[in-house]
Order: sequence, then C-alpha cells, then structure tokens
Amino acid sequence: IVMQDPDVILVGEILDQETAEIAVQSALTGHLVFSTLHTNDSASAITRLVDIGVEPFLISSSILAVVAQRLIRVLCRDCKQPYTPDNATLGSIGITLDQFQGTTIYRANGCENCFHTGYKGRAGIFEIMLFDSSLKSIILKTHDSNRIKNEALNLNMVTLRQDGIQKVLGGISTIEEVVRVTHK
Repeated sequence: IVMQDPDVILVGEILDQETAEIAVQSALTGHLVFSTLHTNDSASAITRLVDIGVEPFLISSSILAVVAQRLIRVLCRDCKQPYTPDNATLGSIGITLDQFQGTTIYRANGCENCFHTGYKGRAGIFEIMLFDSSLKSIILKTHDSNRIKNEALNLNMVTLRQDGIQKVLGGISTIEEVVRVTHK
C-alpha cells in the first residue's frame, strides 16, 4: 500500500507488532495514518503500543494525537424531566451543586416514543490527547499511562468524563449515563 504513495492510510485495527510497525513506519515516512486500538482511554493507547512491542521513541516520533471515544445514550426529547440531583449523584461524577448553578439537569423518564426507556439515539463523548514536546518527552521516559494522562491533563486535555459532563449540562444525556460509560 505504501508503494502506491497514498496521502492517508487507514489501518483497521492494531492487534500485533507487525501491524503496529507498519503503521508507525508509514507515519514516519510522511503518511497520515489512522487506526484503532481497544483501550479504556487515550493514555492507555501508548501503553498498549509499548506492550505490543513498539519502541517509545518511535511512538513519540510518529503520533500526532490519540482520540478515545464512547457512545452515550441521548435523552428522549419528548419525555426528559428536569430535576435537581442530590449531592451523592453529583459526587459520583466528581462535581458539586455549585457547578450546576443556572443549568437545567435532566433525567430519563420514558414514553411511547422511546419505548419507555427515556433514551432515544446515541451521541459520542471524546477524549483527545494532542502530542506536544512535553508529552513526547514523558513517553520517552515512561509508558505509565497515569503519568502520560497527568501530563496530558496539564496540557488541558478534556477527559471522556469531562466531555460527558458537558453533554449533561447541555441536556443531551444524564449523569447516570455518563457514570455508566466512563466508569472509573
């Protein structure tokens, strides 16, 4: 495929060292490469690549960004109900009632349009870890996903949970749904 000189290469899924090395070498030769890995968050993708056998210096040289994504259920527009969550519910996602001032929070109810589930459709929540020199430096020193994630957070990365909270604040989904999908 690389011999045909494409601008963009899609590697369906990286499951082994051979596939990972092809993807990395393609990226290092100037191709834009997209692929998938099954991990819990964006920082864990780095650990997975190292575990597969990719050298950290190749990872830091070849990756521009890692995106983690999950689907959450969307509240049914016809039956969602406004409510004020209690402190325990808010605590389950690490926030306080003060952070919700002036915002309407909804919960699932259920009607004929959503088959009494309270939800209709799905929306994505995303965590995008952009690579800069400090993050690349951390990857060269360690492939510990917690240290990588902490550095990404220092660079203002929005986590899956934080993006989910934005969906709650926008009336798109529920606190319970965000907790279910982003379990910590």
